[in-house]
Amino acid sequence: MKIKVLIVDDSALIRSLMSEIIGSQPDMEVVGVAPDPLVAREMIKRTNPDVLTLDVEMPKMDGLDFLEKLMRLRPMPVLMVSSLTERGSEITMRALELGAVDFVTKPKVSIQSGMMDYESLITDKIRIASKVRVKTREARAAEAARSPASGLPSVRNPLVSSEKLIIVGASTGGTEAIKTFLMQMPSDCPGILITQHMPEGFTRSFAKRLDSLCQISVNEAEGGERILPGHAYIAPGHSHLLLARNGANYVTQLNTGEPVNRHKPSVDVLFRSAAQHAGKNAVGVILTGMGKDGAAGMLEMRQAGAYNLAQDEASCVVFGMPREAIAIGASHEVVALDDMAQRVLTYLATQGSRSLRV
Repeated sequence: MKIKVLIVDDSALIRSLMSEIIGSQPDMEVVGVAPDPLVAREMIKRTNPDVLTLDVEMPKMDGLDFLEKLMRLRPMPVLMVSSLTERGSEITMRALELGAVDFVTKPKVSIQSGMMDYESLITDKIRIASKVRVKTREARAAEAARSPASGLPSVRNPLVSSEKLIIVGASTGGTEAIKTFLMQMPSDCPGILITQHMPEGFTRSFAKRLDSLCQISVNEAEGGERILPGHAYIAPGHSHLLLARNGANYVTQLNTGEPVNRHKPSVDVLFRSAAQHAGKNAVGVILTGMGKDGAAGMLEMRQAGAYNLAQDEASCVVFGMPREAIAIGASHEVVALDDMAQRVLTYLATQGSRSLRV
């Protein structure tokens, strides 16, 4: 059974190129193209697509308005097609909050050659999207309505706050999973380092959005920052994020080297640096995502004495990276997303009590 894809974009060139890319895949078929959401609405009824690709900025009806209505009336996997602009990145972050599975960016120069270079990226993301369990609007609203920090333990032991670190990796579905996790973090939590698979230009908007929602400070890592309690540092889309030491302090480090596991930033790179420099002071968290990036690095963290948690299948958008980590014995616990912050903080509070008794 082929994956049925409906393309919605106001650019005739993009519609043509996307049709060529998708139509050349043996496991996919383009069931329709639409220049705007009003035409798309009728085509959805007629073609019943498995995946919708949707331009974020559209005429006649804004892409976000259309997405919001779609997720309320007929939830389905949606892959956003975004421009590489600050406005485009902010709209895309909002689209992911509304229920879009993932996004791809339009190339900045030479659209035709750029789109063809993106063939494997676009088609891989469509395949992933076709397998995603899309949550209804009501389910997302129920999750958002939960009190973020209600009943969660605080981490007030200074030794724990300054020496312990939380190291997080995620991919598809990770923007919302990370938001859920960070919104439950109290202002005195240990420093947090995060790698989310995301292209350059989007990680800054992602960090700004999280910073406005969370009790802790959230920033795109710049490299060389001292890692402080109550702060989270997100890998920029152009570099790998690593943990490093500067004397007695933990600091961030950026590396512009080649992709690892086809990704830059890579979760494995971050996790391996945590194994090397933090060891038993690190708590590793691997969240929803396709592929296996992070699994091997998390195993190295465990072997170095870190305590690791993997998101469970039921709460994942894509149970890929956590499954791989679990399969090789890298995680100590498998935890639902809504309970992840609670488990991390409880473990840290317990470790703090033990350190005081030693």
